[in-house]
Amino acid sequence: MAARTFSVRVELVCTCKGEQLGQKLLCLLHHSQEEPRQKRSLLETLCTGSYLDVEKTSHWFYQLVRCSWLHVPQCYSWHLVFQPCSRSCRFQLSRGQRSLMVEMLFGVRQGDSDIFVSSQPAEAGFTESTAWPETYAVAEVKFFRHVARQMPCESLHLKCLQVFTCILRGAGFSSSTWKTVVMHALTIVPLSRWSRREFVLRLWDIMGYLRFCVQWRRLDHFVLEISLPPAMRGVEPLNLFEHLIRDPAAHREAIRAYDQLQSCLWMLLSSH
Repeated sequence: MAARTFSVRVELVCTCKGEQLGQKLLCLLHHSQEEPRQKRSLLETLCTGSYLDVEKTSHWFYQLVRCSWLHVPQCYSWHLVFQPCSRSCRFQLSRGQRSLMVEMLFGVRQGDSDIFVSSQPAEAGFTESTAWPETYAVAEVKFFRHVARQMPCESLHLKCLQVFTCILRGAGFSSSTWKTVVMHALTIVPLSRWSRREFVLRLWDIMGYLRFCVQWRRLDHFVLEISLPPAMRGVEPLNLFEHLIRDPAAHREAIRAYDQLQSCLWMLLSSH
């Protein structure tokens, strides 16, 4: 299911009071009226109309990094090469045979919640430059850190996730689906039972939960124990398998993909 997308409306706010209190704030609302308009305002640089533009923001940040790099001591020993990307700032750092790929995404927080809208493109097709897909990445990281502190093997759930998203990649289910299934499994199976000796059992628990979700064509978006915007509190979670209800052929394909995945997991575990 495609992620929800939002537009981020930008308005200039007067910060002259902050300047009077000694804070280092530039009031863009009144400063732009006093300065000659040879240079484009920051609002025009980053926005299309009144809405924050992902591609313009990416280009602006790219130029900022490019200029700042010349003033960093490491610029003499590391080679910086920018990679073309319209919705992020991506570059490669290299020195000799060492190489490091860096990608910086942009996000806007929804109030004081753990929910953001991100510059990362939506999974399905073309994303407009003023469209910001919703992301729960920060909330999910907080949840994983929370459960890791309470289980015998703090990284076992990540190893389980790695099996399904990396080793069994291409088995018909997306990484976001696996991540959601694992998070639900962590709330169903007591955390005391996530130990190394029970690794295989936990893999089959995860598979069992996925089978249940595919069979009933329902996988709730995971929103437990995270800070949500007021408008989302008390709202029924999104069904990530909604498309399986609308499309019987997709449901049959999901069942086939599950059966194939089950066979692959049996073969993988039998070979070790």
